[in-house]
Amino acid sequence: MTSRIYRIGQIVPSSNTTMETEIPAMLRAREAVRPERFTFHSSRMRMHKVVKEELEAMNREGLRCAAELADARVDVMSTACLVAIMAMGPGYHRQTERELTEVARANHCDAPIMTSAGALIEGLHRLGAKRISLMAPYMRPLTDMVVGYIESEGIEVKDAKCFEIPDNLEVGRRDPMRLLEDVKTLDTRGVDAVVLSACVQMPSLPAIQPAQDMLGVPVVSTAVCTVRGMLERLGVEAVVPGVGALLGSSPAR
Repeated sequence: MTSRIYRIGQIVPSSNTTMETEIPAMLRAREAVRPERFTFHSSRMRMHKVVKEELEAMNREGLRCAAELADARVDVMSTACLVAIMAMGPGYHRQTERELTEVARANHCDAPIMTSAGALIEGLHRLGAKRISLMAPYMRPLTDMVVGYIESEGIEVKDAKCFEIPDNLEVGRRDPMRLLEDVKTLDTRGVDAVVLSACVQMPSLPAIQPAQDMLGVPVVSTAVCTVRGMLERLGVEAVVPGVGALLGSSPAR
């Protein structure tokens, strides 16, 4: 029997090198334990520096990208930038999803449309997280916007560590295993979950499970939450081995 093949579509900042790495890596790992198969398709919008002006300009390109991915008849479509959405103010991911959906439908694509920003909120609610701590590469003002956005969705942020790296390419070059030392400086007392990377460009995938085992609480990233959202929208089991509680791996106690 031939396995179903799903087309995964992502709207990606032009300088992002991580979401086209981590999303396929997770879904390839899933292919080892489940029958479904995946192909990966992207459209890019220009962005170099993670500053509000460039993020606003990039957001305007998202509609073109949605039309391009619609032409490929993808089975699910997601934005691959968190801060560009959250910097626009509370609840903005819902507006973005509505606008992208209109473009997709106008171009004869019926795929469910999501955002990585919305996926992070969804994933934390799925875990029942009321209080979290997080790490991000952004400058402090943008990190504060992300914190405010998450808190506007009913989730308290106890602590937020930011690395203040403005160049998006440099963010993507950061060694993900450094996060295992970084997280030791984060206040995680009494939290329900830790967001190891609240940024889709800061690599974190190989550190997710070790961090969860070390901390004893669920650990996620925006990329992990995006995969959860994609699998749910495709109507297949939301499981990927070895990448934390949200995708089926319980914390060590």
